[in-house]
Amino acid sequence: MDSPSISGPENVVDQKRESQCTDKPSKTTNPLPGLYEDGILDPIYQEKTKILNRAIEEIGMGRYQYLLFVVAGFGWFADSVWTLITSLILAPVVAEFHFNGPFLTLAANIGFLVGAISWGLASDIWGRRWPFNATLFIAGVFGLAAGGSQNLVTLASLIAVLGIGVGGNLPVDATIFLDFVPASHQYLLAVVAVFWSFGQFFLSLVAWPLIAKFSCPITATTCHKSENMGWRYLIFTLGGLTVLLWIIRLFTFNLSESPRFLIGVGKDEEAVAVIHKIAAYNSKTTSLTLDELTRAGNISVDKGPDKGSRGILSHTSAFTTKHVKALFATPKMAYSTSLLILLWCIVGLATTLYDSFLPFLLASRGAHFGDASLFITYRNQMILSFIGLPAAFCAGWAVEITWIGRRGTIAISSGLTGAFLFASTTARSSNALLGWNCGYILNSSIMYVVLHTISSEIFPAKDRGTGNGLVWTATRISGVIAPIIALYANITTTVPVYIAGGLVLSVGCLALLLPYETRGKASM
Repeated sequence: MDSPSISGPENVVDQKRESQCTDKPSKTTNPLPGLYEDGILDPIYQEKTKILNRAIEEIGMGRYQYLLFVVAGFGWFADSVWTLITSLILAPVVAEFHFNGPFLTLAANIGFLVGAISWGLASDIWGRRWPFNATLFIAGVFGLAAGGSQNLVTLASLIAVLGIGVGGNLPVDATIFLDFVPASHQYLLAVVAVFWSFGQFFLSLVAWPLIAKFSCPITATTCHKSENMGWRYLIFTLGGLTVLLWIIRLFTFNLSESPRFLIGVGKDEEAVAVIHKIAAYNSKTTSLTLDELTRAGNISVDKGPDKGSRGILSHTSAFTTKHVKALFATPKMAYSTSLLILLWCIVGLATTLYDSFLPFLLASRGAHFGDASLFITYRNQMILSFIGLPAAFCAGWAVEITWIGRRGTIAISSGLTGAFLFASTTARSSNALLGWNCGYILNSSIMYVVLHTISSEIFPAKDRGTGNGLVWTATRISGVIAPIIALYANITTTVPVYIAGGLVLSVGCLALLLPYETRGKASM
């Protein structure tokens, strides 16, 4: 497989390629209108973005974008398996180490929280390339190490560190994917979430035999390591697989720096070089020239002490509030950003409170119905994970329907999610509970996918990593709060379900208040 990459700004637009672009222009395209009206973004940046949008649409979907779809999907996969891992290993780990279960979930969510804000902001300051690979590497290496834990402190600490890598996967990978995909195919950001659903299905499929066969019985009063290796085998498997995905991503797909990021830091020449490299990789030509971007003006960029560096420790590349302030630059932008943060906070609290203890809930309800066992618990988890697989395709289809769009899809799916949560309290058998949870999983997955899509589309590309980091930070904060609540509440009652259902229903109403509907509009 050839690796798409750029070799440097000195090869930006050579005479031969410029002749090709001038003499044989690509088919005229009709790019979608930009999302923002005049006055929202910096006018020079906005004009340059329109030029890039036309160039990317001119190239169209090709080999580069489809390969990016796959390797970016690795991030969704990793986020899925490592987010769910604490709930799947909770029962055997508690049996062996004897601790209050929510502490392990709390450790993981603290790591997710740190990763979300750190990597999102880093991708706007230092570029997308190295965070894209570093996040997956950290998750894999520390995941492997976690499998060898001999006590709770070691396990919780290593899961927290791997969570730092996992927490950056979706903010960074979504930013990168949207930076390169043509506006006409932005809906694929919803479809790529199929890797997330597949991750849950894969994890449940692997966890079912490993934990059910190599774990202490639920009724055991003592549990020794030699009798309880299943959760360790599971973590070793996931850690090794994550490292393998990182190797594939690093050595088979040499990611070019985002042209949208490059114009945001004043590197127009390199941005043009990237566009031409992608066009060549897709066996296409592009009419974009450096002169087009130059005529739009120069974006003011602070330079480091050496008049050009963006060193890690220089004042120009420190973690300042510049990109955060840009997301609140105008009243409409501030309202939009604030509402998205609120939506993610509510969704994170509701679904984490419910999802984090789903296997425990199924097992406890099963015990009440007389059919509790690790085998039944993980069989049910695998069924639920399988139900989530079509969610990404349903979301990708629904968001493009004229009278529904992104906001309508969130409203409908969140309403159905809340309804199924409420309905689950009426279950009088484990099979009935499983049925209600199937409806919950399908609709909550659609809600998450579309909320993630519209958030990434609304944030301007130059601040998109920070924006994605902020909303994911909001949901990770909720993820930290949820297990704290669980430590001091009785999660075996139906009360958390009613609370979660009410919160999810409110998401549908609030989503309709978003000032931007991104269907049919080019992200900027």
